[in-house]
Parts: sequence; C-alpha cells; structure tokens
Amino acid sequence: MPHPHPSDFNGDINKLKTVPGGVDVVFHPYNLYDYGGSGGGEQREVKRMEEVGEGEGGGGAVSCVEERGVGHETWVRIERLEKGMCGKSRPVFLRGVATVVAKLINVVEPDVAVFGKKDYQQAAVVDYKANEVIGSGIVRDDDGLAMSSRNVHLSPEDREKALSIYLSLSKAKSDAERGRDNCRELKDSVIQAIHEAGGRIDYAEIVDQESLEALEEIKGAVVLCVAAWFGKIRL
Repeated sequence: MPHPHPSDFNGDINKLKTVPGGVDVVFHPYNLYDYGGSGGGEQREVKRMEEVGEGEGGGGAVSCVEERGVGHETWVRIERLEKGMCGKSRPVFLRGVATVVAKLINVVEPDVAVFGKKDYQQAAVVDYKANEVIGSGIVRDDDGLAMSSRNVHLSPEDREKALSIYLSLSKAKSDAERGRDNCRELKDSVIQAIHEAGGRIDYAEIVDQESLEALEEIKGAVVLCVAAWFGKIRL
C-alpha cells in the first residue's frame, strides 16, 4: 500500500525557492516522532502505518504501551474537539496530531504558524493548541480538487471522480445561501453525489464552526466536513 502522505523533500525545497522574498531557514528534523531505537525512525513509521492501516482510516497511534513498546507515553489531547468525524473512524489519530504539533511549537517557538484548513477538524485541534496559529484557506488545483500530497496516488479516473467532493460541497453551499437550512438534506445531497461518482463516504457532517458539534439545522456559522475514499485513497 502506498504511504498516504508521500514525502518529496527536494520538490518542497524547489517550491520554497519560488516564494517571493525567499526563505531563510527550513526546519527539517530527522524524526519528530521518536519511536525509540537507533535510527530508522522514518522507515519504521512507514511500516507501522502500513501495518495498522493509517492510509485506510485505521489511524492507530504508536504508544510505549502499544505496538511492541515504542513511542509516546505522554500525549496532548483536545478531547472536546476530537469527538465525531475523524474521531470516529480514526479514534486516536487526533491525539497524535496535537502531540506532534505541540513538539513542533515548543521546539521552534514561532511568532506565527500557518496551517491549512483542508482537514477542518485537525486545523481546529491545532488552533486550540497554539495561539500563534493562523488557519489558511484550502488551496485547490485548477480543476477544483483540494491540493494534497496524497493526490499523486489517485489514478486519472479516480481523480476525475474525486471532483464530486468539491462540486457537491459547492452546490450544498449555494443551497444553504439560498435558505436551505436542513442539515440532513444538505448532507444527503453531498453523500449521494459522491456515491454516484464511485466514492465511499467515511463521514459527512455539518458542524458548528467553533465547537464542531454536529447540527440538525443551520442557525449560524457552520462547516460542512466530508471525508471520502476514491480507490484506496482517502480524501
């Protein structure tokens, strides 16, 4: 199974070279996770993700009392925001996000850190953890697909099908702006469109923008969050 988030360090560096004004420093630690032992951390992480099905929604996290006794013993948890959505299909994944971001923030001590909102729940957890964090809007390719390193794993056919996420979300947004406020109806329209395109839904929820609580009716600022599979890739 391909790694869900392929690494392209040289490609990333080349992209940074095109940033107006340039980039002074790149922080590239060998392994922020530290799963014990001498070296090989990155390779062990790839192997572990394949074993526990990280790329297929398994979301297992390494603990010193799990997975043969290597990994973290202390975790950072944002329990209220972990509920629902990814918290259901990947129940310990978000504690890993919060823990690693806590390490990053404590090591770098940034004045400002910018994190994308492609995964809104992850962005909310990170924002809660660090006051210096700024959320950045989703960046999309010309066809509308949200940019992600895992997109390289999509076949041309599955990439075309995956556009149903963006198209159905856009339609739901337009419907809501015209006064359609029943969350079940809006979610069902998105789910149906993705199913018809050949995708498999992990979750589709309309949640409060701040608390991430699932809603039945739109009465204020909300976010429609969707995770779906196309082929073996979860988007």
